[in-house]
Amino acid sequence: MLYGPEAGMVGYDPKADGRSISSFEVAVAGSVSGLVTRVMVSPLDVIKIRFQLQIERLSRSDPSAKYYGILQAGRQILQEEGLTAFWKGHVPAQLLSIGYGAVQFLSFELLTELVHRATEYDARDFSVHFVCGGLSASAATLAVQPVDVLRTRFAAQGEPKVYKTLRDAVVTMYRTEGPLVFYKGLNPTLIAIFPYAGFQFSFYSALKHVHEWVLPAQGRKNENLKNLLCGSGAGVISKTLTYPLDLFKKRLQVGGFEQARATFGQVRSYRGLLHCAQQVLREEGPTGFFKGLSPSLLKAALSTGFVFF
Repeated sequence: MLYGPEAGMVGYDPKADGRSISSFEVAVAGSVSGLVTRVMVSPLDVIKIRFQLQIERLSRSDPSAKYYGILQAGRQILQEEGLTAFWKGHVPAQLLSIGYGAVQFLSFELLTELVHRATEYDARDFSVHFVCGGLSASAATLAVQPVDVLRTRFAAQGEPKVYKTLRDAVVTMYRTEGPLVFYKGLNPTLIAIFPYAGFQFSFYSALKHVHEWVLPAQGRKNENLKNLLCGSGAGVISKTLTYPLDLFKKRLQVGGFEQARATFGQVRSYRGLLHCAQQVLREEGPTGFFKGLSPSLLKAALSTGFVFF
């Protein structure tokens, strides 16, 4: 998820006690920005998930590879599954964005206020934003993990669909795999989310200071452009640093869902995070950890830029 200070998520500011923005408005701002952004980047999200789950190399030279490039994958999906395929899993994805945005924005606000009131730290410090950003993202992850699993499975399935509707998916998954299915992939998610969110807040703040140092005379004249550039940069750096854990998460989330993946090529079952990492390294090499990075970075840059903007 891609949120940050200038999207209304500035955290508690002791100099702004008289502000008119309520915590509810902060939560609404996070939800709406996430909802609009999700619509725009959904096609890249679907392509990214397909790349992450592909065992074969993402290379034109591999005859068994179904996908090997963003444009090629887009054409292939459009031809085989139709235009609506780019929004597979869109309903759980929107629930994910709304829920995640609201919990993360609100908890970040509350945590930074708590730091200000209960400690001697400045709520606007780099380190405070790092810690509070990671904690708020962790809380949001726990709240929305079930819909994240649903989103991944909908985006991963081809035609004909295994899950026809959201209700069908929930009932089928619960009946065949039990309640813990909705928390598959939680370990790498939690491991990744703290540094990812913390890096995002921190790099955004650092990049903004660099921008102001390089162009001190600009003031607030180009504020939106500054937010867009710094937000996109923070998203790209954070995503790259934590990307392998996101790939592991996706692989674990589709465990038990192999029948829906049979038409895409090879499928694998993993016993857990370490087994998944070992298998990917042995069969696909170090580059396997970064499958789907290009659409992921493009999505991260666009998402962060739009939300900060």
